[in-house]
Amino acid sequence: MTPFASWGFFLWLPVPLVPALVVGLLGRGDKFRRWLVTLSSLFMLYIVLRPSVGALAQAVGFVVYSWILVRVYLVCRKGTGKKLRAYSLILFASLLPLALVKLNPYLKLDIWHSTIGFLGISYLTFRIVGTIIDIRDGLIEKVDFLDFVAFVLFFPTLASGPIDRFRRFKADLYKPLPAGEYLRYLSNGMHHIMRGFLYKYILAYLINKYWLAPLNHVFGVWPTLSYMYAYGFYLFFDFAGYSAFAVGVGQIMGIDVPENFKRPFLAENIKDFWGRWHISLSFWFRDYIYMRFVLKSVKEKRFKQKTTASYLGYLLNFGLMGMWHGLHLQYILYGLYHACLMSGYEFVKHRFKLNSPHKGLLWRSVSIIITFNLVMFGFLIFSGRLCSN
Repeated sequence: MTPFASWGFFLWLPVPLVPALVVGLLGRGDKFRRWLVTLSSLFMLYIVLRPSVGALAQAVGFVVYSWILVRVYLVCRKGTGKKLRAYSLILFASLLPLALVKLNPYLKLDIWHSTIGFLGISYLTFRIVGTIIDIRDGLIEKVDFLDFVAFVLFFPTLASGPIDRFRRFKADLYKPLPAGEYLRYLSNGMHHIMRGFLYKYILAYLINKYWLAPLNHVFGVWPTLSYMYAYGFYLFFDFAGYSAFAVGVGQIMGIDVPENFKRPFLAENIKDFWGRWHISLSFWFRDYIYMRFVLKSVKEKRFKQKTTASYLGYLLNFGLMGMWHGLHLQYILYGLYHACLMSGYEFVKHRFKLNSPHKGLLWRSVSIIITFNLVMFGFLIFSGRLCSN
C-alpha cells in the first residue's frame, strides 16, 4: 500500500490524525507532538508494509543502520582523529543501500532488492545524508533517537517527499503551537488535502484516461507532441497532488512540511522553474552538491573562469539528479538536458544582461512560453518515449 495512492490508506488516516487534532486544539502540541509523530509514523509504516513482513523488517533495519551511522559520526566528529576519512566512510555507508537498489537491475542480484528495496528508500537516504553533512558542517551537534526516527519515518512524506531537513523538522517537533495558531494549520492542511484530491484523483486521472493512455501506442510527430504535453501535465498533477496530501496531513500533525510546487509552469526561465518544481529535491541538490562544488572550485582556483565551475557544477548536479531517478538512459539524458539548459541560461543571462529591469509583460509572457515548452520536452525525455523508439 503506497501512501495516498489507495483509498485503503485514507481509511487508516483518522488513527493518527484524530489524536493530533485533539492535542492541537488543546494547545498541547509541544508536550506530546514528538511522541505522537513517532508512534503515528511507526503505526502507519506498519499499515503500509504489513503485507510484507520482510519489507517491514527492511525498513526498521535501515533506520537502525542509519542511526548507528549518525551516532558513530557524531563521536568521530568530536574526536581528534582523521575526520575527513571518517566523514567519507560514513557518507559512503549511508549511500550504499540506495546504490545497491539502483544497481540491482544491472547486478542481477535479487537479494539486494529483496533485502533493502523497500518503500521510500530514496527519500529516506536523502534525509540521512543531509543530516550527516549538517553534522560535518557543525550545524547539528546532537541527534536524539526518537527525534531521528520521527524525522526519517514521518509517514506523510515517507514515499515521495517532500525532503525535509533535520534541524527544521526538529524545531517543529518542539515548537509551542497555541490552539488559535493550530486552527490556521488545520485550515491550511484541509485546503491542501482537498487540492490533493482535485489534482491526483480528478485532474491526473482524467488526463491519463482520456489523453495520455490513448497515445501510449500511437507514434508519429503529432501524437508524440501531444503525448509530451499530456505526460507533463499528468506528471505535475499526480505528483503535486501527492505533495499536497503530504503537506496537508503534516500540517494537521503540527509539522509545517515544506511546499514542493509553486506554479512551476509560470516560470520565466529554467532557473526559476527549478525554484518552483520539486523544490525540496532541487534545493537539496543545490545546497549539498552544486554550491559546495562551485565554492570549493573557486576557493581552490581549479579553473581560470568562475563560469566554468558553474557549468561543471550544473553538469554534476543534474547528472546526479538524473541518476537518482534511475540508471536508465532517459533519466541520464534528462539530467544532462537540464544541465545544458541551466548552463545555457547562465551564459545568455550574463552575455546579454537579462537582469535589467526593463522587462515588461510581453517579455515575461514570451519567456514563460519558451520555458514551458523547454520543460515539457524535458518531460518527454524523462518519460522514455524517445528512447523506446
